[in-house]
Amino acid sequence: MVLDELGGSLRQTLRSLRGQGRLNEDDIAAVVKDIQRSLLQADVEVDLVMELSERIKERGLSEDPPAGTTAHDHILKIVYEELVELIGESTELVLEPQIILLAGLQGSGKTTTSAKIAWWFDRKGLPAAVIQTDTFRPGAYEQSKEMADRAGVEFYGDPDAEDPVTIATDGLEATAEAEVQIIDTAGRHALEDDLIEEMEAIERAVDPDVNLLVLDAAIGQGAKDQASQFNDSIGIDGVVVTKLDGTAKGGGALTAVAETDSSIAFLGTGETVQDVERFEPSGFISRLLGMGDLRQLSERVERAMEAADADPEDWDPESIFEGDFTLHDMRQQLEAMQNMGPLEQVMDLIPGFGSNIKDQLPDEAMDVTGERLFKYRIAMDSMTDEELEDPSVLNQSRIERISRGSGIEQEVIKELIEQYNMMERTLSQFQGMGEGDMQRMMKRLQQQGGGGLGPFG
Repeated sequence: MVLDELGGSLRQTLRSLRGQGRLNEDDIAAVVKDIQRSLLQADVEVDLVMELSERIKERGLSEDPPAGTTAHDHILKIVYEELVELIGESTELVLEPQIILLAGLQGSGKTTTSAKIAWWFDRKGLPAAVIQTDTFRPGAYEQSKEMADRAGVEFYGDPDAEDPVTIATDGLEATAEAEVQIIDTAGRHALEDDLIEEMEAIERAVDPDVNLLVLDAAIGQGAKDQASQFNDSIGIDGVVVTKLDGTAKGGGALTAVAETDSSIAFLGTGETVQDVERFEPSGFISRLLGMGDLRQLSERVERAMEAADADPEDWDPESIFEGDFTLHDMRQQLEAMQNMGPLEQVMDLIPGFGSNIKDQLPDEAMDVTGERLFKYRIAMDSMTDEELEDPSVLNQSRIERISRGSGIEQEVIKELIEQYNMMERTLSQFQGMGEGDMQRMMKRLQQQGGGGLGPFG
């Protein structure tokens, strides 16, 4: 997302400060420079970047680290707190009946987002419905209905109607039994007057409890004008950032949040209706700085186990870093990890592991999803218990037998073995590392009164 590059760059800078009892102006300048460069490259507005930089610089030079806390740990705490302050608190969304209105330009991802948010509330125990009012874009009704069906939520739309306001009010009545009603409005290619007038009319008619602005992560500097006009028109309570699974910079989201004096509500992280996260600034920044995000990890494990029809207590993602790592473990865990998302993302959520391990693993070690993983699992299903527990016995004759039994090419099986060996060697380096430097640092900060650090506070 917006701060991914900053995370890697900043962690590298902070590592160079280890062992120092106090930071000088040059040290602080190096940290501030990294922050400025990464945020500006991510299309965050200059004024916001400079404001953040000045606060970090001022605190870094004026505050003394608490007794027993290194300068490195102290500046990390300052950066953490200021980044959380920059992003702001997450949008307040109570788990009770409500009407949510989505606004945004065409192509921002509103239709997919409406189904995702409906799925999220439905999963929290509040039956949700999607009301599609877009009469402008061809195919909007069909796409919205299909996405709502995938989410397993109620849907209302009228492909023959011409008045979006009527559709919205009729939809509220038709879906009255749903506790959360999400109204998806029409978009345009630009902030046209008719779009604004239509949105204002719908907003007056349905009187929503929450208005969310949906922004494509790639919007860039254009976010300021868009957010300002939507905010002046209907008032924006929160921002949803979509398409974060790509290479988008996402800095416009921070600009929109500042312009509307709101906050981020949800993150869209993929194409399926389940690829949505309730935005938690403390967890996001913890993840960014290598401190993990236990809350999001727990949700992903629960989601993965539901998909696999299994008990979440039967699977511990940290176990891949403990004890002997066998092909049997690999077969059991890769499917669950695939449901949780890419291994790289999962590592970011485990405290003490993201920054210590992910940066050192080869890219190939992370690539264990999709068709490749499917073939791996078929091959492993044709292996004996002995082979799964002790992959070193897999010689050429055994590989030939597995290939005949599974229908998987020998080259793929050899690749699986190579993949396993690479992961086993790499992960064994970190066995016994416990909570890691980052975890110990956070505990010290808490003991010395530096609590309030998200999942660690």
